[in-house]
Amino acid sequence: MMKVSLTVNNFDLSDIDLKQLSQLGVDYLDFGNGASFPGVKEQGYPDLDAFLKQKRRIRSWGLDINRVTLPDITEQFMDGLPGSEVEVKNSVNAVKVFGEAGISIVRQRFAYDTFSHLTTDYQAIQRGGAISRGESLVFNKAKNQSPTLEESENWREKFRKVYAEIVPVAEDYHVKIAMHPSDTPNHGTPLGGLGFHRIIDEFPNRNVGFIYCVGTRAEEGGSSLVLDEINHYGRKDKLFLVHFRNVRGSLPTAGAFEEALLDDGDMNMFKILLELRKVGYDGCLNPDHVPLMEGDAPDMNKNWANSNIGWKPSSIGYSYSIGYIKALLAALTEFEG
Repeated sequence: MMKVSLTVNNFDLSDIDLKQLSQLGVDYLDFGNGASFPGVKEQGYPDLDAFLKQKRRIRSWGLDINRVTLPDITEQFMDGLPGSEVEVKNSVNAVKVFGEAGISIVRQRFAYDTFSHLTTDYQAIQRGGAISRGESLVFNKAKNQSPTLEESENWREKFRKVYAEIVPVAEDYHVKIAMHPSDTPNHGTPLGGLGFHRIIDEFPNRNVGFIYCVGTRAEEGGSSLVLDEINHYGRKDKLFLVHFRNVRGSLPTAGAFEEALLDDGDMNMFKILLELRKVGYDGCLNPDHVPLMEGDAPDMNKNWANSNIGWKPSSIGYSYSIGYIKALLAALTEFEG
């Protein structure tokens, strides 16, 4: 049965955080910041004892941890700078720590997986003044360049070096490696539609799959693409986690998109849920990138200035999204009989 997970970007959660998340009926937490774990700053990878202590505290509130994030593969490694190979060793050690802690899903982030210079961010004002993230291709006066084929292949070579090291370890420690698509999915991004699929071609391992972000993929191709990809990847058992969010518009159709509340975007989210059920998906639904509603604290991350990408106490937008998903899941149970 599908469950509800929520992204937190800080390791040090307060009792208020955990109490509110428990009251809202959240089942699992997804840790979205690989640098937030104790030990990463000091030794390059998480400290097992500190992580287990926090895990026990989270479980005391009726919650559990669904997925975590490995230390970042930064620009230093992707540019081939001397000494940067230690980043891969840190990720390998992090997989071991999380595996020993009983975590089943990890995400590895890579630098240069998006081309933010190709689009212009803007603040989209929606229903009742709700604020959401918008991005447009058409507001750039200057013609920006995307990478050449050679540059793209160089990025891929670095990617393969990392995966070649962490995939066997993940298999040994019973950990799944889940990749998120490039957000924003501009043409040529290494984890856009074609590059995303290439991962499972290059690493045909049962522990390699995806964080399937419904919103990001809709930004590239709308509902039809999302339904096709869920069917395709779901039948291959490659959906490890689903980011369950809605958008308006898409890059190919409108030259822009805006994030939206679950009932206020282009997609019928119950149809998405039915497709997930059809392919036997039983993981978590995570409502990330929630528009800001009146009373919500704005996200201070400049990269996501008009979008909540992680939980904040008393978030009205997140409370709405969690309740909406739980109602959809209840309706799905009734629908199945």
